[in-house]
Amino acid sequence: MLSSESLNNVLEDKIISRDEIIQIYKNSENNPKELFSAAQMLRKKFKKDSVTFSKKAFFNIVNLCKDTCSYCTYKAEPGEEKISLMSKQEIKQLLSLAKKYRCVEALFVTGEAPEQRYQEARDWLKSNGFKSTAEYLVHASELAIEAGLFPHTNAGNLEKEDLKELQKTNVSMGIMLENVSDRLTKKGMPHYLASSKRPKARLEVLENTGKLGIPMTTGILIGIGETPIEIIDSIFAIKKLQEKYGNIQEVIVQNFQPKHDTLMSNAPPTDENYFKRIVALTRIIMPKMNIQIPPNLSPKSYQSFLTLGINDWGGISPLTPDYVNPEFSWPEIKKIEKNSNDAGFELKCRFPTYPEFFSFISKELRGKMKSIEDEEGLVKQEYWK
Repeated sequence: MLSSESLNNVLEDKIISRDEIIQIYKNSENNPKELFSAAQMLRKKFKKDSVTFSKKAFFNIVNLCKDTCSYCTYKAEPGEEKISLMSKQEIKQLLSLAKKYRCVEALFVTGEAPEQRYQEARDWLKSNGFKSTAEYLVHASELAIEAGLFPHTNAGNLEKEDLKELQKTNVSMGIMLENVSDRLTKKGMPHYLASSKRPKARLEVLENTGKLGIPMTTGILIGIGETPIEIIDSIFAIKKLQEKYGNIQEVIVQNFQPKHDTLMSNAPPTDENYFKRIVALTRIIMPKMNIQIPPNLSPKSYQSFLTLGINDWGGISPLTPDYVNPEFSWPEIKKIEKNSNDAGFELKCRFPTYPEFFSFISKELRGKMKSIEDEEGLVKQEYWK
């Protein structure tokens, strides 16, 4: 079968085409064992027998957002109880607490350019002494470095100049591509009211981070009405960027979970068998990539994904909730460690940047990492445990 030949070619480090990947996917619909086996062999070849995570604190800086996604519960409107407008003092307090919990990463998250839509956001920025959310994030990142944590910012479609400023203090950054399909931006589709999610806009941001040499986390969202072909094309788009710039350090494969207060509240969660095939396919398309799934979004089965090609659990916090998925608590780190060990993998803590991407970081930032860094470029076990 074409699929078997193609999978063998991947295992021999040969390039396989989009058409071959589509055929592999179609064959896996009836029997995914061959796909899963090949994905696991590639994972073992390039990532050995460890699985990593980043011990973080989630800073929900501002959750006003100029866009509306049909599935998003993170966004708040003025006056809502869940609104977050963190002051400089609140940021400092959480940084202090995060340090006590021996967190390594300060994850800074905001809505998309809230000051462009809301007077409340402009007033909040002014009260803290800033004109833009990006400017405030630069300040917050400086506070994090001073406190001994390492910033990773995810603030949507930032301008190139803002990315350049944040690069001075952020050891990595993130933006989810989600999908390259323009169809998902049409009326009645999940990205219709979210101009920032238009593929061209997202790809431009990722292109700019490549030109600047910023270690980036990106990813795809599974189960929002896309087709398998659209997912495959999205993974290939990420692969193309990686081949061009070499700065994509990680791909998140995230399963959709419906939120009660959204337009897609009645949509079904991502089918797990479909999700697993996409995870394995991501490893086939990008054999050397760091690939993660969020364990809190598959609470009963996340450890089973270790046999499908993933090598990372993403950021996990012992301190703060997942504000993007508030109904899904992060599993305790000790529980994740036990489940990883039981599956035959050693859990290790990393910095927000993977060791193989340290060359992208300034000498100053690298120097600040040294005190808690082990010989593998990961976080010393005695620090995070």
